Amino acid sequence: MTQAFAEVIGDPITHSKSPLIHGFWLDALGIDAAYRATHVTPADLGAFLAQRQADPAWRGCNITIPHKQAALDHVADPGGVRSSIGAINTVFRSDDGTFIGTNTDAGGFYAPIADLDLAGQPVVVIGAGGAARAVLFALSRVGVGPVTILNRNVLKGAALLSSFGLKGQALPLTAALPAAALLVNTSALGMVGQPPLEIDLAPLPDDALVYDVVYAPLETPLLQAARARDLDTVDGLEMLVGQAALAFELFFGAEPPRDRDEELRALLSA
Repeated sequence: MTQAFAEVIGDPITHSKSPLIHGFWLDALGIDAAYRATHVTPADLGAFLAQRQADPAWRGCNITIPHKQAALDHVADPGGVRSSIGAINTVFRSDDGTFIGTNTDAGGFYAPIADLDLAGQPVVVIGAGGAARAVLFALSRVGVGPVTILNRNVLKGAALLSSFGLKGQALPLTAALPAAALLVNTSALGMVGQPPLEIDLAPLPDDALVYDVVYAPLETPLLQAARARDLDTVDGLEMLVGQAALAFELFFGAEPPRDRDEELRALLSA
């Protein structure tokens, strides 16, 4: 019998730590399956998913930049993700073989800050791509506001605010940072191979939280600047492992051993 497998797809993909995470959990649980990284360009996305449809060993894939919105056109959407978050990060095969798209980013993002009272609190979100959609979806559910989106394309940021029913403003990346209880970088700025995120954190109050979804490098310049000010921080591994845990259960039908998170973090940080 062919070994079951899942994978992560993106362009680029070499930076992904998802194979380490899922591989760690598969080994820990003794599951005979594999998880790998596959480079898929935007032009090849449709053909890739059609090819996987014909492979019964394929359990699904995680999706990273730049496919989180485009992939919606190639899968079923029974959960209404297109009309809610507007982007997917996971595709899995249902019992009848249908490819279903979902989004585990929202839950993965929110888990580390679930005990914070963010209702009515000002928030800044950097970026307006697929990750921003998941973050804004989660934040809209807890009633944050106002929200400021910093993005190269200001109109795209304003449209996102409107689509999630959030009050606030969209500003260019070069704009001065407003005071906020929470700052979230959802962009690729600061990632290995990408331009740095240049931003002055001085306007943030001393009790602000800075959250960077970038995990390569784990210690981004944004988080370094936040820690230099003794601000609380959340790094990209928190969201990465959280969303991966939800996807793992969809792929392999088992809960990952989250009691070994410290061991996993050490592996990912090595």
